[in-house]
Amino acid sequence: MIGFSRSAYYEAKQPKEVKEKGVKDAELLEKIQRIKLEHPFWGYRRLTAWLVYREKFLVNHKKVRRLMKENGLMVTQTVHKAKRAPQRSKPRAEKPRQYWGIDMTKFMIPRVGWDISIRSKAEDWKRALEMGINNEFPKGVRGQGLSLISDNGSQPTARSFMKDTANLEIEQIFTSYNNPKGNADTERMMRTIKEEILWINEFSSLEEAKEKLNTWFKKDYNKNYVHSTLEFKSPEEFEKQYYENLLKKVA
Repeated sequence: MIGFSRSAYYEAKQPKEVKEKGVKDAELLEKIQRIKLEHPFWGYRRLTAWLVYREKFLVNHKKVRRLMKENGLMVTQTVHKAKRAPQRSKPRAEKPRQYWGIDMTKFMIPRVGWDISIRSKAEDWKRALEMGINNEFPKGVRGQGLSLISDNGSQPTARSFMKDTANLEIEQIFTSYNNPKGNADTERMMRTIKEEILWINEFSSLEEAKEKLNTWFKKDYNKNYVHSTLEFKSPEEFEKQYYENLLKKVA
């Protein structure tokens, strides 16, 4: 009625610091190409989230998708369909450190002989679990209600592993044999590790691989990696917000 378009209205409502970041196609494409060099497996949704929530650019996913498609930057994905019986829903965490997932993956290190390669044993899984507990439960994990989700592999079902989790009062949850989504969150995390670190690097030694993985977990993933399920916040940011909201409710 007043001759003011809806798009202009919503643009006017944007915060000043966001409006000033509006960019043209050429500039936006340059930024997308820069991000893709560092994260070649990111799709347009995650790229859009990074530009909006991290770099404060006024852009929507349609524009990002168009530029990526026009310039051959889309991520191709093969979809396999299979008939499966209905599965029970997986547990959802209501607070930090309620459900953990554990799994394994393998990768090659060029120029390193097979005679010093590492085999996955229950002891390796126990060390990984111990590291997580020391980092997240410095005062002890007993009585904290932690559950550990895994598949039915030989490592998490080993007697020594199950004995340790029982002693620590950690509930083990095993996925059913015909339910690929049972530990899907952990498996997706494994894929992210491969895309962000393992597939784009050639490690000259096991120590180099450990160092880069450790740096990525602490500095890149925990602090900066945005998730749509976490309201486009990093794990550390989302956890901080959770406890801040908890304090407000108590107050």
